[in-house]
Amino acid sequence: MEIVVGKLSGFCFGVENAVKKANEILENRQAICLGELVHNRQVIEKLEKKGLKTVENIEAVPDNQNIIIRAHGIAKEVYEQAKKRNITVNDFTCPKVLAIHKIAERENKNSYIFLIGDKKHPEIIGTASFCGENMDVIQEKEELDQAIENFKKSGINRLYVIAQTTFSMEKFEAYADFISDKLKEYDVTINNTICDSTRLRQEEVEKMSKTVEYMIIIGGKNSANTQKLYNIAIKNCPSIHIQTKDDLNIEEIKKYNKIGISAGASTPKESIEEVVEMLERI
Repeated sequence: MEIVVGKLSGFCFGVENAVKKANEILENRQAICLGELVHNRQVIEKLEKKGLKTVENIEAVPDNQNIIIRAHGIAKEVYEQAKKRNITVNDFTCPKVLAIHKIAERENKNSYIFLIGDKKHPEIIGTASFCGENMDVIQEKEELDQAIENFKKSGINRLYVIAQTTFSMEKFEAYADFISDKLKEYDVTINNTICDSTRLRQEEVEKMSKTVEYMIIIGGKNSANTQKLYNIAIKNCPSIHIQTKDDLNIEEIKKYNKIGISAGASTPKESIEEVVEMLERI
């Protein structure tokens, strides 16, 4: 059996940075994180053993406490609540997400904003709060017509388009083409804010899944970027999305001679190595 492991598998910079800094804090004291630090159960469980507590909203945090902000970021009003209640914020939001927040705050003064991404994802929920009132969150292509109508009715002549850092590159490009075609007479700026790590992983999986017989995508079930890698792979060859090696069907894998492996941006190196070792034993 030939095993091909993607060169870009595993932690991206934003996740590695958040996990590293959280571990540094936990060396000295327990800590409260607002939402899951990263979307990987194995990583979270290790941090919990060191004293990390996860809460879903700031109301659950006592006044005058310290909190950690997850890699996906939070809404603008949460920062304001923390300041009012004298809560110290250790902000481990991915720098690329923070950069999008700044873009949204800058552009909402003179532009209508289209924010493209998964509506329920914490990154989108956080970013939307920086976009002002004149905006639409767009997840599916079918929503574009209504968003364009909303923009036209707003009386604002400038449109600014941004995206979730982990959104599908293929979908974003299709949406961008549609918007450009429909709004030729308007001032439209399309800023592809999908991060390089996401884009390059998607490109790698696209190529790999066309050259192997079976793809294994490793990462949390609630990880948006991991799910998108799986969606790309499954179009080209039989594929599976697993969280750990225990999710593998060995009998199924034995049918194939060339296996490709990739992993999401929140997947630790150990999880990838464990899958590789299991395959090598077959």
